[in-house]
Amino acid sequence: MRPGLLLFLFLATQLGQVSGQTLTGSWYGRADVMMRGVASNYLTEFILKQKGNEVEGLFGYYFKNSYQSFFVRGTYDQKSREVDIRNLPLIFYASSTSGIECPMHFRGTLMVSKVSSTLKGIFYPSSKYRYTCPQLRVNMVMDPNEKNQDSAMRLATAGTKFWQPRPEDYVITTSSGVGSSSEAVPADSNQPGRITKETNDALVSAFAQRTNIYEKELEVIDDSIRVSFYDNGDIDDDTISVFMNEKPVLVKRGLTSRALNIYVGLDSTKVVNELSMFADNLGKFPPNTALMVIYDGLNRYELYLSASMKHNATIRLRKVKGHKL
Repeated sequence: MRPGLLLFLFLATQLGQVSGQTLTGSWYGRADVMMRGVASNYLTEFILKQKGNEVEGLFGYYFKNSYQSFFVRGTYDQKSREVDIRNLPLIFYASSTSGIECPMHFRGTLMVSKVSSTLKGIFYPSSKYRYTCPQLRVNMVMDPNEKNQDSAMRLATAGTKFWQPRPEDYVITTSSGVGSSSEAVPADSNQPGRITKETNDALVSAFAQRTNIYEKELEVIDDSIRVSFYDNGDIDDDTISVFMNEKPVLVKRGLTSRALNIYVGLDSTKVVNELSMFADNLGKFPPNTALMVIYDGLNRYELYLSASMKHNATIRLRKVKGHKL
């Protein structure tokens, strides 16, 4: 074979490999504050799905032992391999974990090599905050082994801190046995959230009048899971209630791009636990839809749910026997 033809085939192969790379995958890395004398940094993660010039997925970050996550959308230029994702609130580097947030955007470039795929870029503030919120430089790496688990970002931080609820999260406590019940207790004891008997009875009656649509059955390895709900479409004032084994555990909570987190303890007396999304309304654009992400300590599951005034979206949770973290 002629040397010129061999070189052409080699280059074509390499270009084919590069052009075939997409943003789809789990990206993780450290974002550093671009300000002299400041050593604060954030552990960041994108879990992205690319379709043509559009990208969507989840953005999560750790900062000062606090975890936040958001549903995101953005654009991707396949020629320049540049990605642009807007509206990512990050806690101000000099504040406490519950302090002021900086409205930020992300701009990065996909770099592909035989060794790894990287996403280099910056988080930069909206123009209104350019003098108070510094840019963050980030170099993210794709996890080639990411399949059904959180990336190495989770392993880089103490697991016990990952499970620690934020004040606005809800922890569902379940008592087993005859007359068992579940109740969503706010992580912040000063936050209202307990379900009254009148509300409970009304919701149970409304829930029973709708048909359960079973979306999927999942096997989980732990007795407790974290469930996150996001509005996966336009933010249109969708409001949901959450049921565990046909009992309300969270009442009339609005869906946004920010995660609505609940921590669920499974009822050990049941072979299968049922988790349901009940539509309190249909928002501006029916039906009531949400992205639900379930994390059981090792595995991560993403499901798109749709509920209406006639149907509940329900999933089944089956504990894997004999498995412990």
